[in-house]
Amino acid sequence: MCKSALRLAIVLLVAAASGNPARAADDACDEAKDACYFSLAVPGNGKQILHYYASENPELAHLPSEPVLALIALHGHSRDANKTFNAALLAAQKAHVAESTLIIAPVFQVASAQSAKCSTAGVPGPAENDLLWTCSSWQEGGTAQNGSHPSSFAAMDALVLELKRRFPSLRTITIAGFSAGAQTVQHYIGFAANAPESVNLRFVVADPGSWLYFDAERPVLTQNGNPAEWSACLDGDTLRAGCEMSLSNQYAEACPDYNNWKYGTASIPANLLRTADAARKHYIDADVSYLEGDKDADNSRGTAYRVLDRSCPAETQGPYRLQRGLAYAFYDRRQLATGRHALAIVPGCAHDVACVFPSDAGRAALFGADR
Repeated sequence: MCKSALRLAIVLLVAAASGNPARAADDACDEAKDACYFSLAVPGNGKQILHYYASENPELAHLPSEPVLALIALHGHSRDANKTFNAALLAAQKAHVAESTLIIAPVFQVASAQSAKCSTAGVPGPAENDLLWTCSSWQEGGTAQNGSHPSSFAAMDALVLELKRRFPSLRTITIAGFSAGAQTVQHYIGFAANAPESVNLRFVVADPGSWLYFDAERPVLTQNGNPAEWSACLDGDTLRAGCEMSLSNQYAEACPDYNNWKYGTASIPANLLRTADAARKHYIDADVSYLEGDKDADNSRGTAYRVLDRSCPAETQGPYRLQRGLAYAFYDRRQLATGRHALAIVPGCAHDVACVFPSDAGRAALFGADR
């Protein structure tokens, strides 16, 4: 009997033994669909729900497999958890780890009346008792508008704990985000709860629109000793001869809010319950990989330039996502992890999770080297 047939037979036997109806073969979670949409009760007052897509049914009394790796993939601004889930599944299949990997894609729900600019066809809208954020608040650890108002970071902590409880075989949980989801992940790293016992926690940050800096320094460019623009100095993803990058706090006068949360650690929201110094230490100690599409470097079609943060604080980080990622990688090497946090450039990809996650570089970041 082939492996997939054996797996289905086990599912049928388990369902019969537990009294639960078995999923039909065409209901296998090999893509985002209603049959693969589950709920998590987030601790708090009353019923508080976070929904998510999953490649295995966490509600089965006995599981057809024992995953050792979980990949939690966070959606972008449009809350396209279905597309993100499918991209993560494809990446696991191409990396030949799908049988041992649990894929999870949570949905940070927004009230229907507020979600016109941040919704995606095919993703269910909010259900009764779902925690609700705004289109942007979940990206920076904001509190839910209802329930006991947990932060999106607290909801992530609860999801990590629940996965380990439901799937005790897990040894590594990788939390990856793309675009706005990458902003969430990059901010969450410094404020995440400690990993559950016997679990290694990893993070992947792919193509965020802006970054969290841990001090007032920002990268600046010079060419032959004179101030320079990115357009003059960047050749693909490398600096041209004569161009150098350094760190400066020169934006303090022209952009006085540039180091405020969510761009820096000034004015960290009190609900995050960690100081800037403590968050910085957690970030330095974390296992972090960065991904940037090499074509996510201008305002052309495919770069989602329409939703790129072009505020003054964001512009101090660079003009477009690739430049901002290169700048942050330089800052990271100089100020944070001295090379422990790696940046990989993804050839041929603009702003598209379906291109970035399944790529060679994407698979290596999500699942480890030689994938």
